[in-house]
Amino acid sequence: MEILKNVVFDFGGVLIDWNPRYLYRNVFRSEDEMEYFLEHICPYDWNLMQDAGRSLAEATLLKQEEHPEYSNEIALYYGRWIEMIGGIFDENVKLLKPLKEKYYLYGLTNWSAETLPLAQAKYNFFDLFDGIVVSGAEKIVKPDPELYRILIDRYRINPQETLFIDDNPENIQTAKQLGFQTLHLTPQINLEQELKNRGIID
Repeated sequence: MEILKNVVFDFGGVLIDWNPRYLYRNVFRSEDEMEYFLEHICPYDWNLMQDAGRSLAEATLLKQEEHPEYSNEIALYYGRWIEMIGGIFDENVKLLKPLKEKYYLYGLTNWSAETLPLAQAKYNFFDLFDGIVVSGAEKIVKPDPELYRILIDRYRINPQETLFIDDNPENIQTAKQLGFQTLHLTPQINLEQELKNRGIID
């Protein structure tokens, strides 16, 4: 294995527990109503367009015009977005400080440039990062390799000296193709133990 100098984290699903259900369970009367809304009215692919740079105001207005019967519920998606954060994954966040003592830390995240500051204001662990590349600011989303190249070029990192941690297999595949060391974080994997097994932390 190449010498390790950098560790790159995805945020959602790795450090931050984000799920629109945390908000909408308090909005809809039943799970079925909520699931219909999140599958057919404001699905993941719609949210991803904001992660790719579309403004929240434009996205909300277009969706309300498309589904006026859900106008109020659509407005809540970004109006009460912070309620979609269920918390942090403490067992993973606690690893940032020991990693920071030995490596440079970076973030590479699919996230709206308008909502990430809300999370950054809520949690101070973001201060530990040496740099963060946000899809919404760059108007490119993972797994597009161009977003990874922005990270590589902006912070002059060598992928072969960098561990990339993400919970999405497609994002991991792109990282592998670009020469990163990778760790695909699944629910079955204990991140701390995996890093210890690889000799990355003591």
